[in-house]
Amino acid sequence: MTALGAEARDRLYAECARAISEAGEERESLFLARLALLLFEQVADEASCRAALAQALDGLPVPSLSASSTTPGTTAGE
Repeated sequence: MTALGAEARDRLYAECARAISEAGEERESLFLARLALLLFEQVADEASCRAALAQALDGLPVPSLSASSTTPGTTAGE
């Protein structure tokens, strides 16, 4: 499998971020799961897909409290 170049990776990252925003907060998880399944089909190699899942989890940061302007059940300014 050929690795993406830095510029292609940046373009795809930006497009993915845009698509996540377009899906909206309510459908974000569903969109990401659907995207993963479609990409798994493209890769067509279970071991590579499992390795990618493990890599995605490895070192995944915990969002900071400042990343969100509100907490569940409140509105901004509360």
